[in-house]
Amino acid sequence: MWYLCVFYHRLLDFRKPEVESLAELFGAFSKEEPTNNGDLKSFGSNSLEWKLPEHHHPDSPFHLVNLPSEEIARNVANRSILVKGIFELWGEGSSLEELEESIKSYSDERKQPYLTSDSTFKIAVDTFGKAISFEEQNGRIRSFSYIPFKGRVNLKNPDHTFWLIETDNYGSSNGLPPIVGRKVFFGREIGAADRKLLPTYQLKSRTYLGPTAMDAEMAFLMANQAQAKPGRLVYDPFVGTGSILVAAAHYGAMTMGADIDIRVVRDGRGPDCNVWSNFKQYGLPMPIALLRADNNLPPWRSGLKEVFDAIICDPPYGVRAGGRKSGGRKLLKGVIDPYTVPDDKRTGHIPSTAPYSLVECVHDLLDLAAKMLVMGGRLVYFYPVLRDNESTDTTFPEHPCFKLVATSEQMLSYRYSRVLLTMVKIGPYTEEIDLAARIKHLEFKENHLKWLEEGNLHSAVFSPADIHLKESVDTKISKESKGKYRGKYV
Repeated sequence: MWYLCVFYHRLLDFRKPEVESLAELFGAFSKEEPTNNGDLKSFGSNSLEWKLPEHHHPDSPFHLVNLPSEEIARNVANRSILVKGIFELWGEGSSLEELEESIKSYSDERKQPYLTSDSTFKIAVDTFGKAISFEEQNGRIRSFSYIPFKGRVNLKNPDHTFWLIETDNYGSSNGLPPIVGRKVFFGREIGAADRKLLPTYQLKSRTYLGPTAMDAEMAFLMANQAQAKPGRLVYDPFVGTGSILVAAAHYGAMTMGADIDIRVVRDGRGPDCNVWSNFKQYGLPMPIALLRADNNLPPWRSGLKEVFDAIICDPPYGVRAGGRKSGGRKLLKGVIDPYTVPDDKRTGHIPSTAPYSLVECVHDLLDLAAKMLVMGGRLVYFYPVLRDNESTDTTFPEHPCFKLVATSEQMLSYRYSRVLLTMVKIGPYTEEIDLAARIKHLEFKENHLKWLEEGNLHSAVFSPADIHLKESVDTKISKESKGKYRGKYV
């Protein structure tokens, strides 16, 4: 059945991937069982059918989505971070008169169960790109006298909530996606996002916070992309202060993390200000374990495979913090030999580390996920992208065990963005797969940007604008020529 999906107007590139991940989580698609050779034919191969209302821009918050049941629609809406609400659409039009005709023509069989005398209801008014007064809202509500409501009005806790949502031909001067003409929607609320979730978990009230802590909204989006739920084990190999695992634990998943900095996972800032205290603050289940571990020198015993249901992380790609691996420069160059830390110095020992380039970090991450994820498990991680004036083509890391099912881009500056990659494991890890993955890795290194190997992304991101931009930097001219609607990154 088709439903009206109304999004919050932010992180526009993340909206549909989140809904589709949640729809799959709640059973919108059937999954085939693994074949004899271990392949999965349908994991990550499904997507929803979407439509835009007439004359609406693709970045509009209003979309029509085809979902198999009202229960799935409700579950998706109630859990989503970017969905404002999902509605059974009773009518739409370019005016209140057209809306009335549309509602009257809607199936009486569909309407009657929600108009009975033993039910309560309320009508709410919402707008996009415009504002209307309280008196105007009341006038619009009174205009629905043609709908034969028999129940009582209950504004606090009604059985059924109906929404009148309006847009207008406001142009594009306010940075919103342009809409041609007025549009009015009326529908029954199926489900709506929990508006208290993000304020509860906002970083400014977090007990233990670091410079690279993941924003709460983005952490919950990543947990939704990974389909975290009770009974699943989620692992973050770059756990830091635990923001991503906090989001996964909120959804009931068991969590486990690792970090190369032993001071982060062991000490924090004291006994009452560490990763563990973040979970305690929200009354969440504690992680199964937090390890001092290095993906470059995996701690797992030989032969251990398919442990985690999802791996979610934000790899250190060198903008806010650079990656580190075990060994130290002198040890890796062979200047000194490997050594054993004496027993009496182990407690306070901080292992030496060396720079860890992004290309090596991503290869190790994909290798870890290929070994340790269950079949159909998800790998969700951020990957940096540099844009130049000539091309916006992007090559993402590949692995024979994985299928890339979603990419969501967040623009952070005029030439730098990060892309959230969601990959699903579709094949088992074997020696042949390992060899094929190494070949893909070498091809990726050779064909990609130079900063990927050298690790100088920070200087590339924060370097002055290139010569073409410098030539065109005339403030007055720039302001006049700048597009009024700035696209999906507003």
